Amino acid sequence: MASYGGDVLVNYIWLGMLVFSILVAGAQGNIELVTKAAFEGADIAVKISLSLIAIMTFWLGIIKLAEAAGLIKTLARLVQPVTAFLFPSIPKDHPALGAIIMNLSANILGLANAATPMGLIAMREMQKLNRKPDTASEAMCTFLALNTSCLTLIPTTIIGIRLMYDSQDATAIVGTTIFATACGMTVAIIVDRTLRQVYRWRAGQHG
Repeated sequence: MASYGGDVLVNYIWLGMLVFSILVAGAQGNIELVTKAAFEGADIAVKISLSLIAIMTFWLGIIKLAEAAGLIKTLARLVQPVTAFLFPSIPKDHPALGAIIMNLSANILGLANAATPMGLIAMREMQKLNRKPDTASEAMCTFLALNTSCLTLIPTTIIGIRLMYDSQDATAIVGTTIFATACGMTVAIIVDRTLRQVYRWRAGQHG
């Protein structure tokens, strides 16, 4: 519900900006600029989308090969201490952990859109373990925090866009991206653990 409310708010913001720009253009007698900007924006969006298909297809293929070769399961075993700390309520060999790792792997490669399907699968698997189906479980909240603030080692999408616009150093953002996303993920984990303890304490007080 919170996500839905946020989406509605963003839609209202965009609608307000659109209506305001049309009114300003009309007041200045340049209403044709709105149509021109709409067509130019659509054209740029299509070109960028088509250009990014190759990059996303390549990395998605790599992830799919890793899954077929069993590397995802191997990785799941290697990071088991970390996942056990972050998701103590999920059994060791549960399918949700594999989906979580694949989702985070795509985010680490800067493929946020490609990570969405695995994120949905992870949520579906965690819902099967949820004792309160109408309320997000602790594992779901932790995963959502990680998914939205995941460490990005290779900002693939941004690098691709910079290359399309003839950037002289498209990879110059790698260092700052790693630092910024590492800080964001650290804060997300700390806040998640803190709020979890606060919730348990309050539940104990009312129990």
